[in-house]
Amino acid sequence: MPHTPAPVVEAKNPIQVIERMMKLLDVLSYYHDPVSLKQLALETGLHPSTAHRILAAMAATGFVERADPGTYRLGIRLLELGNLVKSRINIRDTAMPQMQQLHERIGESINLGVRQGDEIVYVERTSSGRSSIRVVHLVGARAPLHVTAAGKLYLAEDTRDALADYARRTGLPGFTNTSITTLHGLEKEIARVRVNGIAYDNEEIETGLRCVAAPIRDDTGALVAGLSVSAPADRYDPDWIPLLRATANTISTTIGYSRPTS
Repeated sequence: MPHTPAPVVEAKNPIQVIERMMKLLDVLSYYHDPVSLKQLALETGLHPSTAHRILAAMAATGFVERADPGTYRLGIRLLELGNLVKSRINIRDTAMPQMQQLHERIGESINLGVRQGDEIVYVERTSSGRSSIRVVHLVGARAPLHVTAAGKLYLAEDTRDALADYARRTGLPGFTNTSITTLHGLEKEIARVRVNGIAYDNEEIETGLRCVAAPIRDDTGALVAGLSVSAPADRYDPDWIPLLRATANTISTTIGYSRPTS
């Protein structure tokens, strides 16, 4: 009986398959509308039959969707996974390594503050141990928005009416001679914050303490925290500002923020 040769099985490298899958997903991500198989094969350098086979497998698991015959787009499964990743991001854990690096460079206290109602709550801090001025910035401490650098970042996100409502609700209490206690003064200060993209506390919460803050934004562009440097007024250095901005931008990018290109 003649010997029948065994069928030839195409060798498949799992890593190569994953790389091809990622290429296809990358190309699909560039387009808002469904993309044809021909275009996908052209832009990925894959043979159409190979691209079709991988797309079929991804469609079966929801990573891509078939639109019109022969066209594909990203699938809902990617959105589900993206939302899971987003829900598991802890802003404190994400920010802390960058805060430590900034602290090592400038040697002053670095603070992470988030808004809760009409107050800033400090949720993380690196302490320099060089100053006794630290009451306001202890982790868990709260302070009104209008007398803190991080708080002013949040007020800059509000409309003019919302800013006026904040002033009416709180009465704009003052803590030092430099505290802002009038709506007119607050509007002028917040206008400067919007222009500069950073905010200052000029000894407004505690005499002898200055602070500067930059925004941290999430993947939607929403302000999710203020990153600030606080130090005694006689040690304040404007050269910290570029470093602070860069650190806040790095944290924002890590949690998904993409700066507008226009």
